[in-house]
Amino acid sequence: MAGRAWYDVSPSAARLTGSLRDIGYDFPTAVADVVDNSVAAGATRVEILIEYDGTDSRVFIADDGGGMSPPALLEALRFGTRRDYGRSELGRYGLGLKTASLSQCRLLTVVSRSSRSRVRTCARSLDLDLIGEWDQWVVVDPANSDPTVLRARQWLAEGTGTVVVWRSLDRVLPEKRPEGGWARRRLDTLATRTAEHLGIVFHRFIEGVTGRSQLVITVNGQKVEPWDPFAGQEPATVELPAQRFEIESPGSVGKVTLRRFVLPSRDSFNDPSGFDRLSGPLNWNRQQGLYVYRAERLVQWGGWGGIRGIDEHTKLARAAIEFDTDLDTAFNINVAKMKVSLPAQLRQLIEPSVNELCILADDAYRKTSRVRNAAPVPADLGAPAEVRAAAQAASHAGLALRMAAMQVDQWSAWEQIETLLRRQSPEVAELLGLDRG
Repeated sequence: MAGRAWYDVSPSAARLTGSLRDIGYDFPTAVADVVDNSVAAGATRVEILIEYDGTDSRVFIADDGGGMSPPALLEALRFGTRRDYGRSELGRYGLGLKTASLSQCRLLTVVSRSSRSRVRTCARSLDLDLIGEWDQWVVVDPANSDPTVLRARQWLAEGTGTVVVWRSLDRVLPEKRPEGGWARRRLDTLATRTAEHLGIVFHRFIEGVTGRSQLVITVNGQKVEPWDPFAGQEPATVELPAQRFEIESPGSVGKVTLRRFVLPSRDSFNDPSGFDRLSGPLNWNRQQGLYVYRAERLVQWGGWGGIRGIDEHTKLARAAIEFDTDLDTAFNINVAKMKVSLPAQLRQLIEPSVNELCILADDAYRKTSRVRNAAPVPADLGAPAEVRAAAQAASHAGLALRMAAMQVDQWSAWEQIETLLRRQSPEVAELLGLDRG
C-alpha cells in the first residue's frame, strides 16, 4: 500500500463478542465443539461435570490430552487463532472453543498442563464483563485462590490434559430464579441431552473404529454409550458396496466415500428395544437419509439433501457420506460444525445410488408389512404348514435377490431380469414380490 493512506479499524471487542454469542449453538452442540479440541489433543478420556449451585452453577470439561503450554493456551483463547490446522483435525476457523463456550456462559476459564514430568499448570480466563468494560480483547490470569481453578488444577495432578470451565451461565440458567427447582431440573435435562448428543456425533471414536485410541466420555459420572445409526451389530443389517467419488475443491481434489445400509425391520432385530433406540432423536421417518461424517465425526444427519423426499416406505434406508477436512470449502461447513451443504457435483453423482438404496429399503418395508398384516389361516382350512412356510420364504426371496444384485454391482442386469419376469411369468414375479414396476 505504498503511497496510499490506510487506517486501522479494529472491531469493538464488546460489540463483536456479544454478536459471536449468537452463532447458533445450543448446550449439547457447544459441549461437543469443546470435545473436538480434546480429540485433537489426543485425549482418551473426557469427563463432563454439570454442577448445579444456583447462580454459581458451573460446567467442567476435562480431558487427558497433551495439554497446552502458556503461549499455546494464550493463542487458543485468541478469536481466530493464528495456528494452522492439519488434515483430519476437527478444528477449522479458530473460533470453536471461544464461541461455543461463550454462547453458554460469560466467564470461560481454561487450565492446562503439558508436561508429564513437572506438575505445572497454567490458567487463563476470558471474561465478557471485563471485555465489555474495557472494550478490548483481553485475557486475564484467574486468581490463584479461586476454588474452582484449584479444583481444575487438582484434576491435572496425575498427568497432562486440559480443563475447560464455564461459569456465569446466563444462557443456561433462567434469568429469574436461577436458584429454583426448575433451574436444577433444567441442568439435569441438559446433562441427559448432552450425553445423547455426544454418543451420536462421536460414536465412531467411542467405538474405537477410527484408527486412534478408543475414546471414553462421561457426563456426570455416567459413561456415554455410542449410537451407531447403521445398526452394525445386527446380523440382519444389509450393507451395499461402498462407492468413492472425487470432488473438486479450490486448489485440490478430495475423495468422498458413500456407504449404504438397509436396516432390519423391528421383527428382525435381535432385541426389539434396539429397534426403538435406532429410531434416533428425529424418529424413524426423519432419521432416514444421509449421515455426513467429517474426519470421522458425525456433523449432520437425516434427510436426503435435496435428492428425494422423506417417505414412510424408505425409513429403513440410511447412508454415510464421509470426507476429510480438505473438502471443508466444498461442503461449506459452518463455524459450529453442525451443518454442511452437499456440493452440487456430489449430489448428481450419488443420486442413482441413493435411489437404488431406497428401492431396496422400500421392498424390505413392504415385505415386512405384508407378513405382519397377513390374516392367519385356520389350520384345518389352509394349506399344510410346510407349504405356508415355503410361500413365506418365497415372499422374501425377491428382496434377497435384489440385494444380491446390488451387492455384486449388477443392478442394471437385475432390472432387465425383473422386467422380463413380469412380462413372461407374472405369477412368478408376484410370488417373489416383483410385480411392482
